Amino acid sequence: MTSISYPPKPVPGDRVAVISPSSGLPGLFPLPYELGLERLRTEYGLEPVEYPATRTMGSTPRERADDIHAAFADPDVKAVIASIGGDDQITVVPLLDRELIRAHPKPFFGMSDNTNLLAFLREAGTVGFHGASVMVELGRPGAMHPQTAESLRAALFTSGTYELRPARCWRDVDRDWADPATFDAEPETRPGTGWTWLNADRVVEGRTWGGCLEIVGWMLMAGRGVPRDLSEYDGGVLFLETSEELPSGEEVFRILRNMGERGLLGRFSALLMGRPKTWSFERPLSPGERAAYAAEQREAVTRAMRTYAPDALVVFDVDLGHTDPQLVIPYGGPVRVDGPARRITVTY
Repeated sequence: MTSISYPPKPVPGDRVAVISPSSGLPGLFPLPYELGLERLRTEYGLEPVEYPATRTMGSTPRERADDIHAAFADPDVKAVIASIGGDDQITVVPLLDRELIRAHPKPFFGMSDNTNLLAFLREAGTVGFHGASVMVELGRPGAMHPQTAESLRAALFTSGTYELRPARCWRDVDRDWADPATFDAEPETRPGTGWTWLNADRVVEGRTWGGCLEIVGWMLMAGRGVPRDLSEYDGGVLFLETSEELPSGEEVFRILRNMGERGLLGRFSALLMGRPKTWSFERPLSPGERAAYAAEQREAVTRAMRTYAPDALVVFDVDLGHTDPQLVIPYGGPVRVDGPARRITVTY
């Protein structure tokens, strides 16, 4: 069993690295990026430090790996935050110096394609934090969602338990980052509908693994992010969510089916399934189409779990991943899922 520990936390006034391990989108969309940096300074009291590839589109895997190494090795940097995700971080991970990063443990925050780095850190024995990229959550137009801001503050600065709560209001429709008018007001939200529970007659406590489902599928194809001894995940808490690419219900089922055939899915005692992203600029679905898409995904997940992990406790529409608000999930940290009380408690 891998020994996993929490890295030391920053305090207000500390320097934090802002890196782009996947895509250099800050160079294309400076408005949400600069807003995110400003909020790190003014709302969290942290001083962001950029690296050479942070704003560079088309940077090489080696250049991005060098930034990761520099950020972790710098003794004056107390945490590392991804600017945003992407789609090729899987090419960066083989270039990382595991011993260097293990010798300088730091909190890392990121999601989506950053699932690769979070899984790498877990294997190296360090708890990471799934959530809170600079451009998306910190750079949200108008203001950060209060639940996102509170969760991030707790994950950044505190140690101990933190109860996740269903969103009071939420949204998944985006606005154009290239248009300055986007940032004049907060995005429109709709009332929260709570979480849906299956097999909620038990309490599960275990360490987490998972992330963006599409990236998890890619990692498994490349033979990354999973130990040889799958018993390490016995009794654990799996958390998954899908991206703005809106994978079909059948694709979601097939990824989960493959996890089941590998003997992985049934190892976990609970699954936290993030509220699915149901809108993108490429697929601007109508409200009815968005509801149908979410229902299709829930059916696909339920079908796979009933086949490969029928006794697992499952919670749908948890506010994690590609959704707003976004709650930070400790990657490799313990989570308590209390079915009878309908409560989820993480340890930051």
